[in-house]
Amino acid sequence: MFGYRVPRPDEAMLVSGGKFGRNGAPFKVVTGHGSFVTPFIRKVNFLTLSMTEAEVSETCVTRQGISLNVRAVIAFKVGNDEESIVNAGQRFLSDQDQMSTLTGRIFAGHLRSIIGSMTVEEIVTERQKLATEVLDGSKTEMAKIGLTVDSLQIQSIDDNNIGYIDAMAAPHNAAIQRQAQIAQAQANQASAEAQQQSQRAQAEYARQTSIVQAQYKAEVDKAQSEAAQAGPLAQAQATMAVLSAQAELAQRQSELRQRQLVAEVIRPAEAEAEKVRILALADAKRVTMQAEAAASHNRVALDRMLIEQLPQIVREAAAGLAGANVSVLNGAEGLSEIAAGLVAQGLTILDSVKKGMAGATDAPPEEDKPEEDKPEEAAPAALPSAADRGGRGGAGGGRSYRV
Repeated sequence: MFGYRVPRPDEAMLVSGGKFGRNGAPFKVVTGHGSFVTPFIRKVNFLTLSMTEAEVSETCVTRQGISLNVRAVIAFKVGNDEESIVNAGQRFLSDQDQMSTLTGRIFAGHLRSIIGSMTVEEIVTERQKLATEVLDGSKTEMAKIGLTVDSLQIQSIDDNNIGYIDAMAAPHNAAIQRQAQIAQAQANQASAEAQQQSQRAQAEYARQTSIVQAQYKAEVDKAQSEAAQAGPLAQAQATMAVLSAQAELAQRQSELRQRQLVAEVIRPAEAEAEKVRILALADAKRVTMQAEAAASHNRVALDRMLIEQLPQIVREAAAGLAGANVSVLNGAEGLSEIAAGLVAQGLTILDSVKKGMAGATDAPPEEDKPEEDKPEEAAPAALPSAADRGGRGGAGGGRSYRV
């Protein structure tokens, strides 16, 4: 709108040409809003309220008489209140750059004054104290010209290469260097210990790895060896099993053949031998009986004696078979055949005796012979007992018969 002016946020609008100022101010201060300005009657100017900085580089002498070059930076601005704006506007509105120059000079004077009352050690070690005292000393003067200081920073302090600050710092530097060397030595020692520990750990790991690898290799070699021997071992075991079975079969065949030989050859031979022995005994008995009959010339007595002796002969023959190992193959029929054979043998012996007796009776009587030729009368001889035959054909003889 024509005649309506609005200042920026960091500006103050100063309207002159009328009696609008407060407390006798020559102009009206407008901030934060606009205002209608009559053209050609009122005049409008703008004063910056933004932050401005000023640098100070000053040679100052301390209480000890040591010259120091101090460099500082001041951050300031026009105050926000109307009084500060009026004071600053009256002084800097036509040339606002003069604010930095004037501020620098004000702080340079206060800086020299404050440093002159301090020692180098205090200045170096208590920079914040220096800045605070400078701000407190310049606050009144800055307020008169409408400025406020936001901050003061001491950027550098130099002793013009006389070495005072360096000498002051030497003990601390030595201590720091000593501590640094100690710390470095400790770090090196810790590093060496850590490196040695790492090397020992690596060596131990390598040793364990070698041991495990050797164990694995031994197990693999053992498994390979067992696998390589498994085939021949299984074949050998199979061969041994076959040989064992063959040996057992051969033994059973040998036992079977031995039983066959005993049944087919030995037992029949023993039975035949027993038969011959019994016939021989019977023949010997016949001869004895003939001799007894010839001696007694008593045929009737001889016949009666033969009849009486026949059961004894049969019993003796049966006794000869009592201890024999007889194998009966056909049960009751076989037993009947054995009994019939014994009776037949007894009858055969009796016939043989009779025939012998008949031949003897045909011979001339002994009484006609000379007495020197007569045999002495002998008592009838008894048949061999079962005990006598046992030594030859009984149980002790080990004979056996098959019927």
